Amino acid sequence: MNIVKWQRPTLANWSGFGRLSDLRDEIDRLFDSPLSELTKTSDLLAGWTPALDVYEDKDNYTVKAELPGMKKEDIEVSLHEGVLSISGERKSETEKEDTEVFRAERFVGRFQRTVTLPASVAADKVKAAYKDGVLTITLPKTEEAKPKQIDVAVN
Repeated sequence: MNIVKWQRPTLANWSGFGRLSDLRDEIDRLFDSPLSELTKTSDLLAGWTPALDVYEDKDNYTVKAELPGMKKEDIEVSLHEGVLSISGERKSETEKEDTEVFRAERFVGRFQRTVTLPASVAADKVKAAYKDGVLTITLPKTEEAKPKQIDVAVN
């Protein structure tokens, strides 16, 4: 009979962590090889994508986009053939000397969002307002696009 010194069980000895470590290594490897080239050359994965909401009432479509930290002159809005495009660039802040970045999660750079509108709008009456980091675009529907009430005749 052999006497074995008792050791406090540690989480490092649990085989589940070994599998998690393997999974993490596989994910790192995946992003280090083919996908890393894709992210370097593709505009699809570059930049950022601001969140937006689209609402509809009987007279208007309303689009709200979250663009915090931007100046209104860095935002472009266009409407072409029923497609609303919002684009712009959020510039990085100037870093102070003698500081080190511990975490940088805010996105900077160019973005573009497009929304295909379900019906025609009066392009000459579109309004855009930017307040408290939210861009609100109001797109009035054309008379043809507005819902019509049809009376039912009784014979």
